[in-house]
Amino acid sequence: MQNSLLRKLGLAMLMALMLGGVAACDDQGPAEEAGENIDDAVDDAGDNVEEMGDDIQDSAEDAQN
Repeated sequence: MQNSLLRKLGLAMLMALMLGGVAACDDQGPAEEAGENIDDAVDDAGDNVEEMGDDIQDSAEDAQN
């Protein structure tokens, strides 16, 4: 009887810790925000380079015609 109660209490505590850990993931620290800003900047730079390449290719095709 007592073993069952301890097991249920342990399971309840484990679930509470897991839920608390998931809730804590919503708070971003300054390093994580900086990393996301860097990721966004790199993505934007890659998009700009791709657009420039498309423009150069279009210009080259126009010059041939």
